[in-house]
This record gives sequence, C-alpha cells and structure tokens, in this order.
Amino acid sequence: MCVLHTLSDGALYGYEIMKIIQRVIPEVYDGSIYAVLRRLHAAGYTQIFWQESTGGPPRKYYQLTDMGRKRLLETRDNWRSLQLAVQKLGMA
Repeated sequence: MCVLHTLSDGALYGYEIMKIIQRVIPEVYDGSIYAVLRRLHAAGYTQIFWQESTGGPPRKYYQLTDMGRKRLLETRDNWRSLQLAVQKLGMA
C-alpha cells in the first residue's frame, strides 16, 4: 500500500520511492522495496518506462496503471476498516 500510495502523484524511479518511504518508515530494507515493485508490476498495477538521466545511466520509472489506482483505493478502504475495528476494540 505504501508503494502504491507513493506512486499516486506520478511516476518515480525505485531509489526515489525507497527514500520517500524510508523517511517515514526507516526500518524498511532497501531490497524489499524493489521486491514489492517487481510484484506490483507482475500483477499489472504498475507500468515501467526508462528515462535518460543527467547524471548517469537511464533510470527505470514506475507509474500506476488504472488497475493499480483501483488497487490503491481498495487497500485504503481496507486500511480504514481495520483502523475503525481497532478503535472499536479500544486499542487506539
């Protein structure tokens, strides 16, 4: 869900995605972001394109597909439902 949300404003390359998420969740392992990106792409939630960079080799960018946007909305709804359930249990 975090990776999908990070991509909701537009295309980013893997390192950018990793750094954005690590600012909020520092414990996230670098390699785990790339594994998630591969799974999201295999599921059809992202598309990939390459873009030249000014300071090195071309970068692989990830962008949400329509299916990815739909999945993001579903996961947000599920997250909100879980938050409400936890609140009802008096845990939050």
